[in-house]
Amino acid sequence: MKWFFRSLFGFFSVLAAGLLLAGIFHLTLWAKDAGPAIKVDTTALERSPQLGTSFAPVVKKAAPSVVNIYTTRVVHMRLRRNPFFDDPFFRQFFGGPPGGNENREITRREQFLGSGVIVSPDGYILTANHVVGDMDEIKVALGDSDSKKFTAKMIGTDPATDVAVLKIDAKDLPAITLGDSDQLEVGDVVLAIGNPFGVGQSVTMGIVSGLGRHYQDLGGYQNFIQTDAAINGGNSGGALVDAEGRLIGINTWIATSSGGSEGVGFAVPVNMARRVMQNLISGGKVNRGYLGVFPQDITPDLAQEFNLPDQNGVLVGDVESNTPAQSVGIKSGDVITEINGKKVADANDLRLTVSELAPGTKVTVRLVRDSHEKTVTLTLAELPDQAAKNGNGQNNSSSENAKADALDGVTVADLDQDARHQLRLPDNIQGVVVTDVDQDSNAVEAGLRPNDIVVEINRHPVTSADRAVELCKQARGDRILLKIWRREGGLTGTRYLSVDNTKK
Repeated sequence: MKWFFRSLFGFFSVLAAGLLLAGIFHLTLWAKDAGPAIKVDTTALERSPQLGTSFAPVVKKAAPSVVNIYTTRVVHMRLRRNPFFDDPFFRQFFGGPPGGNENREITRREQFLGSGVIVSPDGYILTANHVVGDMDEIKVALGDSDSKKFTAKMIGTDPATDVAVLKIDAKDLPAITLGDSDQLEVGDVVLAIGNPFGVGQSVTMGIVSGLGRHYQDLGGYQNFIQTDAAINGGNSGGALVDAEGRLIGINTWIATSSGGSEGVGFAVPVNMARRVMQNLISGGKVNRGYLGVFPQDITPDLAQEFNLPDQNGVLVGDVESNTPAQSVGIKSGDVITEINGKKVADANDLRLTVSELAPGTKVTVRLVRDSHEKTVTLTLAELPDQAAKNGNGQNNSSSENAKADALDGVTVADLDQDARHQLRLPDNIQGVVVTDVDQDSNAVEAGLRPNDIVVEINRHPVTSADRAVELCKQARGDRILLKIWRREGGLTGTRYLSVDNTKK
């Protein structure tokens, strides 16, 4: 019996020692996937509600890796001639303009301030694209001292994620350890380190307020970490670190009504920034997978129209020609629910998932078509360069307008050659153009706007303005399902809208 208790005591002693060691030692790896060796620590954060009295040890660990970035842009401006000197009456008294140069050019130097993070001992620095993009000169000052500045070389930028990589000619620099942003949880303590307003290196504390944030107006690829740690002008490109001092985000922007921090700041997750950095260092650009669909979020009304059990997944608004999606028969109206076994929540989630896969990757796509599940396998292509943003064309069609009665407040017109030319409409798109939408109508609430092309109404093709009116008059349900074609910036394609048909 004594032997049993001694053995039991020994077992728990070993177990306790193992747990203690697990809490003390972290799994730290030196990763050299592309370019510089960066230190990565993927150990899960030890979460304890009992906060210490000071974060000074964390700051001492991380702050030396955060740098000040000073940028300069040269702007050339041409002075316009004062109309005063064009009047012969005044010229006889005052002569020509001073110096005799009526259209001279002046040069102005604009200076900006930001932050960055050293990620390798040999001088690679992560920062925000909007801090260094389109700048003529970039200087980097280490730590909180501006006594010595390095001229930085631009390695590459990725405006789509607001990430940029710099390189300075230095050795044995205090490189930060990269954490694993996929393991973050709402409520984790974070510190933001940077140089706000040029006052010098500063640290602010907060928590992770939200994860996976994205805003349609910003465009690009978004998966922001939201935090209430104060972020101000000059903090952009600086570090967001966890309670262990590991880099988990690159501070990038704030939501504000005053221009200053109001507790709603955002950072690019370090896992995304790391992938971008490795692509920029190894090849000078970011290679992203390409599926070839125009994804659309599923609203409650669209879920009802397509007989879906919930709003999870992505509605395919359109499929581009000669793309992986078209090659396996994916078509408009399909609902994509999974990519390689990973559930897809919405359109932003689909774009992120596909963009993080390399071109040439074979993927399995699970989708729903007409209430039946279907699985297809395809090989991703490389994302083509975005077309130039030409804006929306304005329709000055002389075709007779028709009021679509069931779509209260909507006026449509036939597509003649002038309208097609002005709207830069592909030959394969048939329908009617929306010439006017009342601002208090159900249609505008659903998202319809002038210059949209109505392709289908309740899944019936629209061939003319008269046909559109006829289909609207035949609509008897609570909703009217529209399929429209739209040019939005450099992107074109079809999407679905569900319009309330129960009230005028």
